[in-house]
Amino acid sequence: MTAPWILVVEDEPLLGELLVDNLRHEGFAPELVQDGLHAWDRIQRGNIDLIILDLMLPSLSGFDLLERLRGVDKDLPVLILSARSRDEDRIKGLSLGADDYVPKPFNVRELILRIRALLRRSQRSPGTNEVGDQLSFAGHRIDLASFEAHPRGGSAERLTAREVELLRYLFAQAGRVVSRNDILDAVWGRDSYPTPRTIDNFIARFRKLFEENPRKPVHFLTLRGVGYRFELGDETNA
Repeated sequence: MTAPWILVVEDEPLLGELLVDNLRHEGFAPELVQDGLHAWDRIQRGNIDLIILDLMLPSLSGFDLLERLRGVDKDLPVLILSARSRDEDRIKGLSLGADDYVPKPFNVRELILRIRALLRRSQRSPGTNEVGDQLSFAGHRIDLASFEAHPRGGSAERLTAREVELLRYLFAQAGRVVSRNDILDAVWGRDSYPTPRTIDNFIARFRKLFEENPRKPVHFLTLRGVGYRFELGDETNA
């Protein structure tokens, strides 16, 4: 089963990393952003199952971000996690469309239980957005529920759970350069790093599946000495 993708919007680096580590340990796929505008940009690219939202953020407040989100998506679960614990703040957050409100300091175990409850109540399955439980780009389709790749003009190919997680991560970061360490942290976790060649092998497999010419890739790009970049192409589900 694909791990639920959780966007953590938190500007305090140490707390953000603590949340990410605990969420990953509990079997979620967490992603951390540290300001409101970057969070909004990330939200617009979809493929998120739940948002943990701080209120006091640089560039765009949590309240403003939530209001924007609810203007385009009424269903994505949002849990506010904030040091602002006054009744009026709770009421405002819930009235803007938050599904839960947890004040800081908080109990990690309670937070995890609240997250699981929100995901159970959610009408979404992990990894879905407006076009269902799949990713698509340039005529290719990836079914996240059945772990199958459907290359344009080709036959279906079975994917491993790790391949699906890596594809979800690359899709979420489309157009951006990501380092090897970024990928290892997001997909494998810090305590279970594979060998350095492992990511290269995964990328080679994706090129074989999805590139017209694997030797001249246009989607799965390697930037020598820097990292990797995934380009969606002309057709996406964003």
